[in-house]
Amino acid sequence: MKKNYIKIWTMGMLSLLTILASCSDDYLDKEIYGRKSTEEFYKTDQDAFRATIAVYDILQYHYNTGWSSNYLVKTLPSDEGTAGGGGSGDQPQYQNLDDYTYDSQNGGVLGTWRMAYFGIFRANKVINLVEPENDFRKALIAESKALRAHNYFELVSMFGDVPLILAEPDQSAYEQERVASNVVYDQIEKDLREAIELLPLKSEYSAADQFRVSKGTAQALLGKAYLYQQQWDSAAYFLDAVIASNEYDLHDNYADNWTEAGELGKESVFEVQFVSSVGFDWGNFPWDNGRLQESNIHIQLMGPRGGFYEPAPGDSLIAGWGFLYPSEELYDAFVNAGDSARKVNTLMSEAELVAAGGAWTGENVWDYHGFIRRKYGTYSNQTNTDAVAELNYATNWRLIRYADVLLMAAEAFYNAGNEGRALTELNKVRDRADLEDVAASGTALFEAIVTERQLELAFEGFRFLDLIRWGRASQELSDLGFVEGKHNLFPIPFDDVIRGNLGQNDKW
Repeated sequence: MKKNYIKIWTMGMLSLLTILASCSDDYLDKEIYGRKSTEEFYKTDQDAFRATIAVYDILQYHYNTGWSSNYLVKTLPSDEGTAGGGGSGDQPQYQNLDDYTYDSQNGGVLGTWRMAYFGIFRANKVINLVEPENDFRKALIAESKALRAHNYFELVSMFGDVPLILAEPDQSAYEQERVASNVVYDQIEKDLREAIELLPLKSEYSAADQFRVSKGTAQALLGKAYLYQQQWDSAAYFLDAVIASNEYDLHDNYADNWTEAGELGKESVFEVQFVSSVGFDWGNFPWDNGRLQESNIHIQLMGPRGGFYEPAPGDSLIAGWGFLYPSEELYDAFVNAGDSARKVNTLMSEAELVAAGGAWTGENVWDYHGFIRRKYGTYSNQTNTDAVAELNYATNWRLIRYADVLLMAAEAFYNAGNEGRALTELNKVRDRADLEDVAASGTALFEAIVTERQLELAFEGFRFLDLIRWGRASQELSDLGFVEGKHNLFPIPFDDVIRGNLGQNDKW
């Protein structure tokens, strides 16, 4: 068989060589229309703008020829919920993250790692190849620096020491080494400080451009970077700059954050925008190339599982594919806090579903514990029902809301010794939730901030990293499988470790 295979291959190659030899040089040497080389591109304002939008495009890259959303990678190891799905073999990369059985070959972890570096690659192109000849281009370079900083923050907060690539390396430098996390943070700070000087305010963008990073976005990101490093004074300074700008405010009702009309609104500091990909159906959906997708299919993946879930009359939360069910612990946290305004927009119990006229018809459903998530829910008014509804959710990821800025500021001010400001910013968030003001001090005040972040920001991708940076992950997550000194950082993806000099994080 091997001999025959070689013979067939050889004959095929000979045929191909014969065809190529018979072709004229003119036939082979044809211009590829519509494509520019790197040397030809990045020359005009339009080139620079298109290249910058391409950096944003990578932020949508949560289904990239496979299910590897960094939102779920950061959420599933937390105590907020369980993986769900059809069983232990349904999307194993997500099941393993939920169960702490993941390793360096986990597809979700690899997708998160590569998503960030794809974004950095595109940002580097703008930063290094666009000539800052006018204010328009200078602002685009600033946007790209802020986006590069965002991607590096994702990497350093999840993986620790990572390769720091600021320009496209030549072939001799392809095997990069990791640099210390403090060096990565230094670059994040440098990029954001430079971006802050040139970025427009949110109010200076048109309605169509509200998804783009603004001065306030960069200030919030910089404040967050300092917060994660426990540099409290610097964190407080930049987060306070966002507050003092009067560019942002809380929506009057918490529910407004999760409507289509509330997207990119006054509470939005940084969002990833999706749209209904009209015309997508099962026959032409780009399963093999998720980068062509403009809709957020993870919303469908995370809806309550069809066949078991029946919505209450008048409720637009429809069925999905059953991933990310809430935990009883999270439900109890809302109940114990008397927080009904946010609970109803975050999750509900099966008993509440039935009381409203709906039903849960399944028994022994995988990873289901009697609770259904509503935040980032499969709402029928957020998808295009003219096509295939499952494939056309336009729900944005909210990366930074103003409420998060206020709570980060409260934490920074508390640790910087300004409890008065900490209480002020904390109580702004509580007032919107119709909760009594906190009047605590000392440790009790910090505990109030911790609880407030748990309730306000549930299912937004922060809880796991919050517990790690507070030193509470072992206390809260050990029963789920968390191992101190191992799961504090994600493993460097195996595919890239074996190709270079990256090494691996401890215990992986």
